[in-house]
Amino acid sequence: MTGEYVAFVGLAMVAIGGGILMLNVTKVVHMVVSLVFTFVSIAGLYVLLSAEFVAAVQILIYSGAITIIMLFGIMLTRHEDEEQSAAGTGRKLITFLGIAAFALVMYLGIYDLKLGEPTANLHVKNTEQIGISLYSHFVIPFELTSVLLLVALVGAIILAKKDENKEDKK
Repeated sequence: MTGEYVAFVGLAMVAIGGGILMLNVTKVVHMVVSLVFTFVSIAGLYVLLSAEFVAAVQILIYSGAITIIMLFGIMLTRHEDEEQSAAGTGRKLITFLGIAAFALVMYLGIYDLKLGEPTANLHVKNTEQIGISLYSHFVIPFELTSVLLLVALVGAIILAKKDENKEDKK
């Protein structure tokens, strides 16, 4: 058993655990924190695949920016924290059976998967290859995505301000 295999299994377990934890906690901020664990472990998986640039972007964008935007959205919107009743045994059993069925289907689909011959140039200057492709072929979608995210953030702030003004007038 190699160290790379152990690292993969560990990071995969953290990613899966973070996803399961996110679905089972009741507080929204705790959900975001467990999602950060998932994002960081996925970045570790990218490092194992020799995609260091994608791992750095994963940390910066998802673990940093997207998480901050989610927390801003949570803080800007008003919501009542209502305690939800704990899931019953039947619901937990159905959830477990669904997860087990999904894991079995994934295992059967990947077990004898043949991806062809590996490419030799994948690890050579991958950051440069991504940059050239992104800024020569995909510059317009890249910029449109950044504008879309900015508009969504400004819209969330405006909607939160309108709700605040309505409650002040009451």
